[in-house]
Amino acid sequence: MVEVEWQRLKAQELRNLADQDAVVILPVASIEQHGPHLPTMVDTRLGHEVAVRAARKAYPTRPVVVTPVVWAGLSEHHMPFGGTLTVSHATFHAVLRDLVDSITRHGFHDIVISNSHGGNMTAMQHFCEEMSPRLDATLVAVTYPAEAADEIGKILEDQENLSHACEAETSMMMAVEGELVDTSDLAALNNADGAGAGFLGAGKAAYRWRPYTQTTSHGATGMPGRSSADKGERLFEAAAEAIAAMILDADTWAAPVDQRGSGAGGVPFRR
Repeated sequence: MVEVEWQRLKAQELRNLADQDAVVILPVASIEQHGPHLPTMVDTRLGHEVAVRAARKAYPTRPVVVTPVVWAGLSEHHMPFGGTLTVSHATFHAVLRDLVDSITRHGFHDIVISNSHGGNMTAMQHFCEEMSPRLDATLVAVTYPAEAADEIGKILEDQENLSHACEAETSMMMAVEGELVDTSDLAALNNADGAGAGFLGAGKAAYRWRPYTQTTSHGATGMPGRSSADKGERLFEAAAEAIAAMILDADTWAAPVDQRGSGAGGVPFRR
């Protein structure tokens, strides 16, 4: 099996991958409470697994290497339940900036920031928006439950997509870290009404921050009582296939098209 993990490769092997125009996956995640039945490592463990599987699927067509997971994420909304480690937006941005700078200095030009925690989504998109014009590189921000939403929805029984410590995340942890899942009374944790992110909304389309205590009494949402290791394995495959397909799509890395003419109003555009 091809080695795709940055930390397991030697420096000269990574230099060779840069010369082959390899894609780099930089996973970002969190360490936070995941209800009474799952460990705090869920997003970090699942994000790593999805990234490695996606890299192996894509590698025969284009080399891909996966950095260690950035486990420190934006998890303030989970703090009231305990067990959560969170960082500020400024710290999150600074860590991504320095890591992307390191990656590009080694000659890599195509970078996927692969996210497995909902609280990171807005921040990583903002990071890409701010940094992309300054880099000789293409940054792509992806969150695997969104990229694989259609496929995930077909696998789940009682949820439309992945939630938090739910049918999906519990199943995926059963598949790779089963000994860490407390299965003694999963059905008691079912919380279908709290499965979505609607608790953050106001009005018709407004955003209003709230802690996760707004939507659950025990820290989990969705239907963990429907979980199984077999379902988790299918979810991993669906997520990895979706990320690999995105990586191998030529349009993902195509240079931006400049459709400006020579100028407008009699004044040339600056180029």
